[in-house]
Parts: sequence; C-alpha cells; structure tokens
Amino acid sequence: MTDIKTLIKQVHQEAKKEDFPIDTLIYQEAKKDPFEPVLYGGNLASQLCFFGRDLGRDEVYAGQPLIGAAGRMVREGFFQAWQGRKSHDRQELLSVCDQIFLTNTVPYKPPGNKAYSGEVKDRFRPFIEKLLVFYWQGDHIITLGTEAFKWFEPYGKPKEVDKFYLDKERFTKKLLVTLTANDEDGLKQQKKVTLLPLPHPSPLNQRYYALFPDLLQKRLTEFAF
Repeated sequence: MTDIKTLIKQVHQEAKKEDFPIDTLIYQEAKKDPFEPVLYGGNLASQLCFFGRDLGRDEVYAGQPLIGAAGRMVREGFFQAWQGRKSHDRQELLSVCDQIFLTNTVPYKPPGNKAYSGEVKDRFRPFIEKLLVFYWQGDHIITLGTEAFKWFEPYGKPKEVDKFYLDKERFTKKLLVTLTANDEDGLKQQKKVTLLPLPHPSPLNQRYYALFPDLLQKRLTEFAF
C-alpha cells in the first residue's frame, strides 16, 4: 500500500479533474490551494475516529478537520474525558490529536457551508474508504450529525443505517458495519467498524446543542485512554 502522502496527492488530482462546488474565496483569503484536501487530522493509530460532514472556514485556515466552534466542543469534550479536567489553553486542546483521528465525508469546504451533494460525496468516497480501511488503524467511529452518519449507508445491510437513525435512542446505541475499499490490485478489502452516532454540535441544532456535551461524555466512557 502506498503511503498516506500519495493518497492525499490522489485526492488533489481528482479534485482538479472536474469542477465541483468549493468555497474558493475562503481558500484565497487563507492563501491556500483550493484543491489541496484536508484529508485527516490526528493519530492514524488511534482506536477512535471522529467523523464530520466537511470543512468550515476555520478548518481551511488551520489545515485540519474539526477545529471550528463545533470541533472545539468535540475536542474539549474529549480532553475532559482523557485528562479529567478542562483544557487550559489552545495548545492543550490541540494535544487531543495525539489520541484521536479526525476526518470528514468530503475533504473540502462547500460554498455557504451547505452540505455537499451525494454526487460529490460519492466522487471522493473511494479515497475516504481507503483512508479508513488501509491507513487508520482503529475500529470505532463517532459520527457527528445526520450527513456524517448516513455516509455509511452503503456499508450496512439494506436499509439498516436509515432504520437505525430513526431510533430515538440512536445516540446511545451502536451499529456495526463493514467498510470496503479497493486495494492497489483492484481487489475489494473489508474492515468492520462500530458506528456511535451523535448529533452535530452546532448552535443551529437547537434540539441537541445543549445536550451534546453529556452525550459525548457518555460515548467516551466506553474507551480507555
């Protein structure tokens, strides 16, 4: 298997092949190449992945996923579970990347922060599949929001993922799915992972925003750090 830098280069090449919605203004302001993916952050050896929707402005500037307001809430919650206290500064908050793995359905920022279409998600799906199956070494994924969770629909039994998400207790339950990815020889490889869905921690998500910290802590009690 090629190294992770080669995978990132392949995503970059794919992005340049054909136009798709990118918030080019933000990339220009950040003095970043709009086709350079922010594919992942954190530790590839971590047992736990946080899986979000796509990038926001702060993620483009920082060059890593989940570093904006919602991402900081996730990182702060993990830090508290890991260290038993609140973080003292930004550097401590960044240190959680030693313990967790972070990625998204699409490694780019959409215009207006609107979710990418299924067509765009599927275009970059093979690269995210390879990232999760061949490079990340863990097997538990906390999904953040509906879009992130339903990205995994192809890897469950027919209608299993959608049915699971209708369960009122979904934020305390788990779902085992089987990821697939093609290796360098074109052979399909599999990897079982456990999904642990949570709501997206956005102030716009009025129903769950205040509940998110407690829901996250309950999820994290299952892990030893």
